[in-house]
Amino acid sequence: MPVERIGTAFAALADPTRRAILARLARGEAAVCELARPFAMSLSAVSKHLGVMKRAGLISRKGAARWRRCRIRGAALLAASEWLEDVPARPTVEQNRPRNRGGRP
Repeated sequence: MPVERIGTAFAALADPTRRAILARLARGEAAVCELARPFAMSLSAVSKHLGVMKRAGLISRKGAARWRRCRIRGAALLAASEWLEDVPARPTVEQNRPRNRGGRP
């Protein structure tokens, strides 16, 4: 997965509502109206969240309108997870050292 797509996945996951929806979908496929039930927002607002998640590759949707079923797609999550595993957990001393811009050691 391209790095830009991983960034889109992280941006989608930055929202707590989308993370809650994803957690629900991890238990299985659900209709939009089922996903909207725990939130104090309209079906339209939930649908916008689902659109962001779909564009990020986190979910897939099938069906029509309110009865549209959503399911989690693992590829984007796996790519983001693998990317995180490649990032060092703690910066090294070298990474924290200020960069020399004046040409002096």
